[in-house]
Amino acid sequence: MPVTAANPVPDDPALPREAGQRLARGVTRLMREMHHAALTEFVPIPGLRVDVMALTPAGEVWIIECKSCRADFLADRKWQGYLEWCDRFFWATDCHFPTALLPEESGLIVADAYAAELVRPAPLTRLAAARRTRLTRDFARVAAWRVQAMLDPTGWSGS
Repeated sequence: MPVTAANPVPDDPALPREAGQRLARGVTRLMREMHHAALTEFVPIPGLRVDVMALTPAGEVWIIECKSCRADFLADRKWQGYLEWCDRFFWATDCHFPTALLPEESGLIVADAYAAELVRPAPLTRLAAARRTRLTRDFARVAAWRVQAMLDPTGWSGS
């Protein structure tokens, strides 16, 4: 379908349908541009699932929570539990999100499905060395499992 005023973005079969997943896609593209390794839907401990976790070249752990609308933000009761699992915490929203709702002591990324921009840096709160080691190891293991599942989807159970 051609790009027109009624259809400003061409149909993309790889484009996620959920708004939060589209934001995560743009965020992971920004992370790659910044030379950070990123995983979506990462579970640091049972009961917590972060939208995007990134490892920076310096070894920092970033968590980015994607919020597609006001109701999504107001319904989130678990985000403060993420703070003890990262060096920096960010919100990712689209350009229409009322950012005045977001805590000022966190970072802000504005994103869409194709790109993102870091608008406000997050303050640094250093993780304990043991927690950083565990998160880095778990991050690497999950990333390797996901690559293996892509290379051999019928022979990989992920357990």
